[in-house]
Amino acid sequence: MRTLMRRHLGKLVAGTAIAVTGTAATVAVTLPDAAGARAGRGAQAATGEAELHGGTPGPGVVVAAPAEGKQGIGRDPLTDDERERARRLAAAPAERTGRDAAGGRGPQHLTADLAEPLPSEAGSAAPPRRAVVSYYDYRTDRLVTSTVDVTTGTVESRAARQGVQPSPVRAELTEAVELILASPHGAGLRADYRDATGAPLTTPAPLTLSGYVYRKEREAVVPPGLRSCGVHRCVRVVTRITGGPWIDTRDLAVDLSARTVVVTPSG
Repeated sequence: MRTLMRRHLGKLVAGTAIAVTGTAATVAVTLPDAAGARAGRGAQAATGEAELHGGTPGPGVVVAAPAEGKQGIGRDPLTDDERERARRLAAAPAERTGRDAAGGRGPQHLTADLAEPLPSEAGSAAPPRRAVVSYYDYRTDRLVTSTVDVTTGTVESRAARQGVQPSPVRAELTEAVELILASPHGAGLRADYRDATGAPLTTPAPLTLSGYVYRKEREAVVPPGLRSCGVHRCVRVVTRITGGPWIDTRDLAVDLSARTVVVTPSG
C-alpha cells in the first residue's frame, strides 16, 4: 500500500499503529477458568496414557462455559441483566427529555461498573450489589453519575455535573464520523478511503474507530468554533480501514453538542 502525501485533511498513515491518548475502546480478554484448565490437564493426561499403551487418543472435549446467571454474587462483575437494569434505572429521569449523541430520545449511556462496597460493609460475606452508571445528556450538556442497588432496584445517589468530559464511547465516535462525512471537511477522509479501496465511503461502517476528548486548554490556538468545548462535548477521531491502513483525521475536531466539524491547527 502506497503512502499518500496529499495535503488534504485525511492523511493516510503508513504503519501499523498510531499512539492515541485516552482512547475509548478496549479489548477484553477472557482467560480459561480453573475448571477448564483442569479439564485440559485431564485430557492431556488421558492422551499421554493412550499413547503410552499404544492406543489412539480419542477426540478432544470442549467444555462449555457455565451459563451466566441473572444475579451476580459478591464481587463478581455485573451480569448482563444487572447492567441493563442499572442502565434503565439510572436513565429513567431523563428518558423522555434527554438526548443522545445522534439526537435520539434518551441520554447517551457511557459506562456501568460494579461499585466498591462501603467501608461499613468491609468483610461482609454478601455486600449489596451496586452499579455506578454514567451517561451524558446532550440536551443539558451534563454528565450524570448514579449509584444503583441492582438487587433492590433502588437509585441511591445521582449527581449531574457540567464541564466533566470522560472518554467517548463507540456510539459517539460513530456519530462524529457521520458528521465528518456529511461536512465539506470530510472530503479528505472520503478521498483517502477511495484511494485505498477503490470504493466510496458513505458511512462509518467500514472503519475501525478510536478517539479522545478535545481539550481546548491543551491547545495553543483554539478555533472560534471550538471555544465552547469543555461545556460542549467535543472529540477527535482516529480512523482505520478495518483490516487495512489508518487514516489520520486528527486535524478535525467534532463538537457533538453543536453537531459541527471544525478544522484545527494541530492534531
